[in-house]
Order: sequence, then structure tokens, then C-alpha cells
Amino acid sequence: MPIRGGRWRPRGPWVTDIGVALLVQAAVTMPFVVPRSAGLPAATWASYGLTTLTVLPLVARRRAPVTVLIAVLAAGALYKFTVDGPGQPLPYTGLVTFYTVAELCSPPRRLAVAVLVGAAVFPSVAWNTGEARELLFSLFVFAAAYAFGRFTHTRKAYIRAMEDRARQLELTHRIEAERAAARERARIAREMHDILSHAVSLMIVQAEAGPVAVRTAPERAEAAFDAISETGRDAMTQLRRMLGVLREDGSGPADPPRSPQPTLAELPGLLERVRASGPRVECTTTGRARPLGPDTEATVHRIVQEALTNVVRHARADSVHVQLAYGAATLTLTITDDGGGTGPGTQSDANPDPGSAAGPGPDTAAGTGAGHGLVGIRERAAAHGGTVRAGPLPEGRGFRVRVTLPLITSLSEVGS
Repeated sequence: MPIRGGRWRPRGPWVTDIGVALLVQAAVTMPFVVPRSAGLPAATWASYGLTTLTVLPLVARRRAPVTVLIAVLAAGALYKFTVDGPGQPLPYTGLVTFYTVAELCSPPRRLAVAVLVGAAVFPSVAWNTGEARELLFSLFVFAAAYAFGRFTHTRKAYIRAMEDRARQLELTHRIEAERAAARERARIAREMHDILSHAVSLMIVQAEAGPVAVRTAPERAEAAFDAISETGRDAMTQLRRMLGVLREDGSGPADPPRSPQPTLAELPGLLERVRASGPRVECTTTGRARPLGPDTEATVHRIVQEALTNVVRHARADSVHVQLAYGAATLTLTITDDGGGTGPGTQSDANPDPGSAAGPGPDTAAGTGAGHGLVGIRERAAAHGGTVRAGPLPEGRGFRVRVTLPLITSLSEVGS
């Protein structure tokens, strides 16, 4: 017999039914083997064989419970009227089959069988002793068999419902885990894109300007190489911090910090690195500036980083203006450049330009409009319930990205 989940379970219902039939056979055999007084009917092989005949149908009790019950009652009646053998203290076969009917049959069949059994009890008692005590006892044991059958049916239905619910919960948890993994992969992809795209873009611009500066202005060439080195070191630091978060075992000579997200305090350094690559970058703040939640600060920093990266890569702009406008309930972030980025028209948050802050460029597959710049910005804004509008300026030169985020302040300000 297999053991599953620490519990013994039979291979199938046939094994259980055969075991029950053997147990009942052992019970009905006892009156034939125990010593009997001389005044009682003799225990003959014919009576024993007929008693065994009433037990054999129990093997098929699950397949046809009503038929088996009728066969058992008929065999019992045949035993009563044809042989005068030892009696039984309890109608074992009748109780087992009546229990099975109560467990497995539909309500109409159960009702019909209950009426049939109740009708059979009265003549049986009258034929035997005719006493009220035997009648009450017989009705009681058959009612108990019926009650146990219904209880077993209810318990099995409850177990099936619990198993179905457990399977549904397991499926739901698996789906939620897959969705969470997909969201995490998308978040990591955005972070890696922002870090590498920004750093590589600045290094490419500085490297391209370096040879020209060596010939014309050596002091500018030295500054360009310093900017390349500083940008590379900053990118490596951010990558180490990101990989430290991804590492699950926490091993290594020095565990990296667990908070790799940038803040608004790092925004001036970002703007300074972009200034070193060529365009003038100005940043203004309007409204009453106040501390934001760490997630919102990281989102603002990454959006500015992505927009400036695309300005450097694609716009050929002379100047960039970054504005943070604090309103009563929103923070509006606007990045405007005077470069040559153009687009099909003003874009909305429902259908933003798939290029960059400076229009289509290498970040966009040629002719397909499948870029990742504004896609990543839109995803970051949407994660905070914000909106994005992006497109070329009305004058025909320059590009603007405007992001509006709900203003959720930090806990310290809420408590003040």
C-alpha cells in the first residue's frame, strides 16, 4: 500500500470493499464458532454458507448500493425462512449497505430506501421476538447507520472543497509570483538602462570630443578624459549597488548598501556631469520645495537622467532647462532643450513619442518607433499614478518632456 503525505491510503475502493466484507464475514462467523447451549439451533454448513452469501454482495456496495441492499435483504429473508441456524446480534450486512446508500445515493433514492428498510424492520421484528425493545433498537441502529453515512458524505464534500480551494490558492499564488517576478524584471531593466545609457552616452560624447580638443585645446582634452573617468567610476558604483541588491546570499568581502536608489540630493552632480559633456544645463525650482518619499525622489532623478541622456545623445542642444514645480498636490517636472529633435506632433501620456527627450534617435529602432526612452519614463510615472506629455516645441526646434506626479510627501512632513 502506498504512503502519501505521511498517511496510509489504499490503492482503490476495491481494496477497501474487500476489507469491509472480510471484517463483516468475521463478525457473522462468531455465532458459528463459539460454544452453544444444547437448546439452540445447530450451526450447520448450510446455514453458514447462506450467511456468507449475504456478505458477498458487500464487495460491490459502492458500484450499486441500492441493488446490493436489496440483495442483502433478500438473502437475509431466505436465511430466515429456509434454515434455522444461529442468529446474529446485529444485522451487519444490512447496516453496512444502508450506510453506503446514505453516503452515496441521491436524495430520492435515499428516501425510497429508508422507507423500504423501515417497512422491512417491522415484520422482521415481529417474526423474531415481537418485543418493542427489539423494534426500538433496530430502528435506532439503522437510523445511526444512516446518520453516519450522511456525516461521511458531508465530510468528504468538505475535504474536496478544501482541496479545490487549496489548488485555487496555489494557482493564484503562482500567478501572483510570476507577475511579481515580471514586474521586478521590468524594474531592474529600467534601472540598468538608466545607469548604463546615461554613463555610456556621456563617455561617448567626451571620447568623440577628446581628439579634437587634444589638437586645439589640450586643457579641455584633459577635462574630457577626467569626465570619462568620473562617469565610468560612477556607473560602476551604481552597478555594484544594484548587483548588491540582486545578490541573495549576501556573500562577498564587503556587502554593498541595500538602498541603491538615487535621491534629489544627487541631482546637482548629475547636472554637472551633463554640463561637462557640452550643453548648458539650468535647473530651477518653483513652489514650496519639501521632502518627498524615497521612491518619488528616485523616480524624479531617473526621469531627469533619462531625459538628459537622450538630449546628449540625440538633440545636439546648446542648452537644457530642468524645472521642478511644486504644486498643492502635484509635482510637475519639465525638461526642455533647444536641440534639433522633432516629432510628429505633441504627444500625450496616452500615446507618448517612443523616442527620447530629444526626439527619435539611436534609442529608437530605425523607422519603427520602438524606442525605450519615453517608454521607461512613462512606466516610472505610471507606477506613481502620474502622467507624461512629450513632444517638439511649437517653434519647430527643441523638445519638451513634462511629467506630473502626485505629491506624496515624506512621513516626517506628514507628522509635522
